Amino acid sequence: MEAHVKKSLEEWKTEICELLHGIDKEYEEVKRELQVYSYKFSITKQVVQSTVNDEIIRNIRELYHKPFEQRFNQLKEEIRDLEEKKKVFQMFVDKIDKVKEKEEVKPYTSAQ
Repeated sequence: MEAHVKKSLEEWKTEICELLHGIDKEYEEVKRELQVYSYKFSITKQVVQSTVNDEIIRNIRELYHKPFEQRFNQLKEEIRDLEEKKKVFQMFVDKIDKVKEKEEVKPYTSAQ
């Protein structure tokens, strides 16, 4: 592989790895928030199930349960999107490595 091509691929790989690092960081933040809302949603659901008073149930659902459920579902969707992004950008890194590896092996196999 020519030096300028190899250099360009390395620069591109570095750029993609930086994007991956940012995605990983965002993923961890969303994952932590998802854990919090998972507990909040679950606790609220349990409290509602254990409560008899309809007015209190309505208030709990309006104040906590519905907003927690919405945020929980939103965070789950964000996690799925981030996982997809991670897969896609990791494919770039893998493909770049594969191309470089193939090109590095080529001269040795053709010389024999």
